[in-house]
Amino acid sequence: MPPPADIVKVAIEWPGAFPKLMEIDQVVPLMQCFFSSFHPMAFRWSLGNHENFALQIADATNFYITEKNRNDIKNGSILRLTSSPYQTAAQLHERIQSSSMDAKLESLKDLANASRDITFAQEFINLDGISLLTQMVESGTERYQKLQKIMKPCFGDLLSFTLTAFVELMDHGIVSWDTFSVAFIKKIASYVNKSAMDTAVLQRSLAILESMVLNSQDLYHKVAQEITIGQLIPHLQGTDQDIQTYTIAVINALFLKAPEEKRQEMAHILAQKQLRSIILSNVIRSPTPINDEMAHQLYVLQVLTFNLLEDRMMTKMDPQDQAQRDIIFELRRIAFDVECEPNNSGSIEKRKSMYTRDYKKLGFINHVNPAVDFTQIPPGMLALDNMLYFARHHQDAYIRIVLENSSREDKHECPFGRSSIELTKMLCEILKVGELPSENCHDFHPMFFTHDRSFEEFFCICIQLLNKTWKEMRATSEDFNKVMQVVREQIMRALTLKPNSLDQFKSRLQNLSYTEILKIRQSERMNQEDFQSRPILELREKIQPEIMELIKQQRLNRLCDGTCFRKISSRRRQDKFWYCRLSPNHKVLHYGDLEESPQGEVPHDSLQDKLPVADIKAVITGKDCPHMKEKGALKQNKEVLELAFSVLYESDEYLNFIAPDKHEYCVWTDGLNALLGKEMTSDYTKSDMDTLLSMEMKLRLLDLENIQIPEAPPPIPKEPSNYDFVYDCN
Repeated sequence: MPPPADIVKVAIEWPGAFPKLMEIDQVVPLMQCFFSSFHPMAFRWSLGNHENFALQIADATNFYITEKNRNDIKNGSILRLTSSPYQTAAQLHERIQSSSMDAKLESLKDLANASRDITFAQEFINLDGISLLTQMVESGTERYQKLQKIMKPCFGDLLSFTLTAFVELMDHGIVSWDTFSVAFIKKIASYVNKSAMDTAVLQRSLAILESMVLNSQDLYHKVAQEITIGQLIPHLQGTDQDIQTYTIAVINALFLKAPEEKRQEMAHILAQKQLRSIILSNVIRSPTPINDEMAHQLYVLQVLTFNLLEDRMMTKMDPQDQAQRDIIFELRRIAFDVECEPNNSGSIEKRKSMYTRDYKKLGFINHVNPAVDFTQIPPGMLALDNMLYFARHHQDAYIRIVLENSSREDKHECPFGRSSIELTKMLCEILKVGELPSENCHDFHPMFFTHDRSFEEFFCICIQLLNKTWKEMRATSEDFNKVMQVVREQIMRALTLKPNSLDQFKSRLQNLSYTEILKIRQSERMNQEDFQSRPILELREKIQPEIMELIKQQRLNRLCDGTCFRKISSRRRQDKFWYCRLSPNHKVLHYGDLEESPQGEVPHDSLQDKLPVADIKAVITGKDCPHMKEKGALKQNKEVLELAFSVLYESDEYLNFIAPDKHEYCVWTDGLNALLGKEMTSDYTKSDMDTLLSMEMKLRLLDLENIQIPEAPPPIPKEPSNYDFVYDCN
């Protein structure tokens, strides 16, 4: 007979004694389980006051077992009987103030390790431990500055463990960042500003500065006064990718929290310091592969850089502003080079007529007053900026496009002005200008780091593509929206290939002509006109249940393979993982924590926790999940919300998931719904159904190629006049 579900079998270690096998009743309070005077363990090991003792997981984490996390104990776990969190915190609090360098160093090392546990962290913080560490950073370590030359490794370790313990304690969110003094900020900033500093100290210092800026607007101003971009740039020129990642993270944090009026100024400073070219040569083109965290920081920097365009994108043109109108005059002058005709020559009516004619050739909607075209937001004045950049920096291409369209019939003319406005709006949508960066996205494009005016150059390439596609489609003014749809598809397909430079992007577009787009479209979908007859539709309906069953089996097989899920923490760089898989008989979900993301298959016996499928009541997704309601910071993150789902079982108990990506989210929600006998409704199920159904239909109709399928079945022939031709077997 199997043991009750509430009983967990573990081994208990105690220094100087043999481990003891025991059973834990998860319903009984921990104190009563282990520290009752009548308990065999208390009697055997002569334990005194139970308040002086606690249990830890006997692994690298050494996390304390409490009433809150006791359900994480697995069968076969090894627990260690040790001093209570309060006693350990008090001892370390005293030892880190020792006058002995060796004792202080060892104590700080233990503190850095223990501070990862929130139970210990709470006790140490209650002893005013954070203040003690900040005092040590501000002034305490100065006593050892004189010894730095002869004891440099020891000094670096001392400071490194101090800062590590500080970061771990602050990571729990118990203490507000607003409580720190200017002296502490200055000291942390000094470690970043020094040219030769221990790598570990530099990493922790950069991490602290990033957290300060992101968590407090007041601290942002203080940090911004102590740290300049020029002092951060040298850290990007090394070869340590971790240091480079932390440095870009600090720059991103300063960029993100800067007031609106300061961001353009900061962007100007970044351009002066050649941040883009330094990142391109030392990070993107470095022989070291870019890891996920670096890719995320580069993506954030890319988004924040493009967001600088938002102000111009949302600014309407003032038709009465002469300076803005002069830009339109400049576009006309470059295109038609009217130098022989001064502005004051001829009558006013003649000049107006000439301007109207030229503005029509330039493709503006309002020929009389083109300024009105730029009152639409988005793209506002950003479209005019792009047009002027194209006219000045790619003058030959600009003149060729304008004059080429001027010589066509009106209905076949590709309007440069209207095209530029709509294209600018489209590019802003593609690059999501004005949106905040997503927490888990790594989608940066190397080509945008190859030019100081990458958006404008991007526009120049795309406006030439638009004109080329217009000609290939032989479009008229009525086809404008169709052309824009094709151009969007061409750009998106080229971006998906992640070109390393703008020239490479341009080359990829050359291979995506309108003819090629048509071929791609035809290969990705069936010809709807040939598959809408009633017999074909009836065949589709007949084989659809078979395809759905095939998809269901694929989903369940994927659940049996299992998936590694990430536990969301307040710091991205300390991700923790857990694994979940379905048993081969589809009866039980096996799951358990992992130290790191697995490289291969995780064996069943390492996943100690079980959840019978029969106990599952419902699958909940999105903002209704309990772990999305608890985490306020995540609640606002749309991407995380789209990947969250929970399994409800027993009496309001939940198993909470955050899928690594959209595909895994769809696989798991589909599979769990299939186990519960519910419909699979994800986007991937619809996509798989369309793909498999299309393939099956093509296979079944292969022999009917070039044969006209009738709309109705052939008529049943009349009955014969007699049945004499029937052979009587009797």
